[in-house]
Amino acid sequence: MVQTAARLFRERGIQGVSVADLMAEAGLTHGGFYKQFASKEALVAEAVALAFEDLGADLHDRDQQHPGDHEAAREAFVAGYLSAAHRDDPGNGCATTGFGTDVAREPPDSPAREPFAAGVAEFAAWLGPTEDEALVTLATMVGALLIARATAGTPLADRILAAATSDLSGKGRVSR
Repeated sequence: MVQTAARLFRERGIQGVSVADLMAEAGLTHGGFYKQFASKEALVAEAVALAFEDLGADLHDRDQQHPGDHEAAREAFVAGYLSAAHRDDPGNGCATTGFGTDVAREPPDSPAREPFAAGVAEFAAWLGPTEDEALVTLATMVGALLIARATAGTPLADRILAAATSDLSGKGRVSR
């Protein structure tokens, strides 16, 4: 159920998915939800954590595909991240982009904030090499993907991804 929630929340937003929607998608009854979770907020926190675990596994896989060459792994990841395929598949896309705007709207004590912040920190650390460079790379990637998704279906969407790729390639973050 958490995997289904993570996908649906990224596709539709947290407020765009009701407990009934989630349970129907998971093939379970509405009443079964509260046997597993104290609240929707508790499920959101678990979904955020799982989405970042999945991202971490993807990053690890990239390193395995490029043994001893983290720069090549990072370049391959960033190139895929800034692709039309990733833009057009939000349900299976990045946790940072998928949950960022929703978590930003949550109250400061929301249970989703801690796993989100921890996931962002781990993602940025992987992007390295320095913390500031990693944060700029992450902000560029996430911002570009978010705006490209918001402008999907227009020529601007592809231009945004291309411009971000060009900018990061000029900084040695991604190959063209």
